[in-house]
Amino acid sequence: MAIRCCSGRTLLLLLLLISAVPISLVIQLERATWTSPTPHLHYRSLGWVRECAKWDAPAGRFLVSTGLDGGLAEVSVARSDGVLAERTLLREPDAAGNASLGIAVDRDRGRVLVVFADIGSRFSAVGAYRLDNFQRLFLARLSGPEDGPSFADDVAVDADGNAYVTDFKGSKLWKVGLNGELLAVIRSPVFVQRKEWYYNLGGLNGIVYHPNGFLLVIHTGSGHLFKVDTSTHEVSMVEVEGSLLMGDGLELVSPTKIVVAAIRPSARLVESSDDWRTARVTETYSGPSHRVATSATVKDGKVYISHLLGGGLKTRTHVISEAVFSPLSPT
Repeated sequence: MAIRCCSGRTLLLLLLLISAVPISLVIQLERATWTSPTPHLHYRSLGWVRECAKWDAPAGRFLVSTGLDGGLAEVSVARSDGVLAERTLLREPDAAGNASLGIAVDRDRGRVLVVFADIGSRFSAVGAYRLDNFQRLFLARLSGPEDGPSFADDVAVDADGNAYVTDFKGSKLWKVGLNGELLAVIRSPVFVQRKEWYYNLGGLNGIVYHPNGFLLVIHTGSGHLFKVDTSTHEVSMVEVEGSLLMGDGLELVSPTKIVVAAIRPSARLVESSDDWRTARVTETYSGPSHRVATSATVKDGKVYISHLLGGGLKTRTHVISEAVFSPLSPT
């Protein structure tokens, strides 16, 4: 979830940092992306920012949130002639002018959920759309200018079809019902483990639903991982061995493993053997860091990492890379 994963202030800081990188180094890194033995999927688009990508297996495509363009696109692998290119599927007219950020594919109900937010932290919403024709099922407004700063970022869906949306600015969760009704706002002091302002420039970000009835949520600024019971809304901190600082999008690989996308390294594999009371970072993946990893997904049993920034001038090229993990050295 980055623009899904960054507030406006954080995005500005990120862009300033990127602009300070020597052009020669960027060129070197970009060449390495094209020549690397690690599989990379390059696809063409018309935008600079592509925030989140999730694999839609039955259709043979990645669904991609288009960031500042405020829509949803597909990158079809099944219909590709070798040159991958995105195709716009929807633009939400009632969220025009806002960015599209985290997405969740709800295969059980044949729909996709898309998060929308204003980078000025004055509007947040989540929409649900049919996967076959992308007809809108609902658009739920979560906050407006009168509600104070917020920034809807990522979304997960539980077994009953309820959606949970992270607030990157306010470190809370919105719980939205199957038909778009706001069911609850989940707040907890546990979400803020560090009080220093610099640990809270970025709040709750990536989120996944675990089949045992809880959510796993990452706090970007502090690197803490939280477990949220979907029935009681009880929040606890997962004791993690290893750093998850600047963690962004999450993906559930198995009941005992998640992937955390991040700026550097591009992804971490995190494992738990006690139902996520504790966990440990076991492997890492370093991808094209100048592209900025923001989300993870699983395709054919392999983890793929989507990157925020496109390259090129007239036509932008974006990267979704297969994550080839390396075990951490024993300490």
